[in-house]
Amino acid sequence: MRYIIVDLEATCWEVRTATEQMETIEIGAVALASAAGPAAGEFASFVRPVASPQLSDFCRQLTSIEQRDVDGAGYFWEVFAAFVEWAGEGQFTWCSWGGYDLNQLRADCRRHGLDFPAAFERHINLKREFARLNGVGRCGLAAALKLKGLPLIGTHHRGIDDARNIAALALGILPVLEEEL
Repeated sequence: MRYIIVDLEATCWEVRTATEQMETIEIGAVALASAAGPAAGEFASFVRPVASPQLSDFCRQLTSIEQRDVDGAGYFWEVFAAFVEWAGEGQFTWCSWGGYDLNQLRADCRRHGLDFPAAFERHINLKREFARLNGVGRCGLAAALKLKGLPLIGTHHRGIDDARNIAALALGILPVLEEEL
């Protein structure tokens, strides 16, 4: 089984905001050839927001994504089409750290009148599985890496860097999940 590890960054503000108000501003993904790897490719792209095109100071500080990054990016419908094409037509399971990314992609597809791909319905919440397999409460990505003695590589809250770090954790989770089946 092939796996696609996805991490999104989205518009955000200091005050907690509903997913429907947020917009994806970066899609980062790592493809794993199997549960045990290796990494078979990466996808990384900024996305230009339309409902709230100006990034908040909070968003820029949290993600390190600058206004110029999204101003020069493609719109969601363009970037998402490229992402779906990159993922390919073969069977895969996509994974994320929590359920947020799945919900955000669905919300962005609704916003732009796009069908949510049926292939994306096969999803594993790696945060939940990590907690279950390690007998711990659900924790953030940085805490999970620390618990496993893995370094946080790159910039936290950047889509592609977080996808790479999640993939490192997934290599210890996915083989166990396949054995359980």
